[in-house]
Amino acid sequence: MNKVLVIIPFLLLASAASAQQQANQDACARDVSRHCRAVMNNGDQAVLACLKEHRAKLSKACDKVLTDHGQ
Repeated sequence: MNKVLVIIPFLLLASAASAQQQANQDACARDVSRHCRAVMNNGDQAVLACLKEHRAKLSKACDKVLTDHGQ
């Protein structure tokens, strides 16, 4: 029983982190498809660099995600 009580908080944290990551991806999905389609298959760093290049054109939600993550 004690093992279960220890595992549950970790599962909840993992689930919350996964949900947050999905929300971040959703916030920038349209911006990525609009401005960075050409680099989508080149990896996350290429997409991030592209989003930074088009910072002035990004949606407020995507801009906030980048800012919140120190970008």
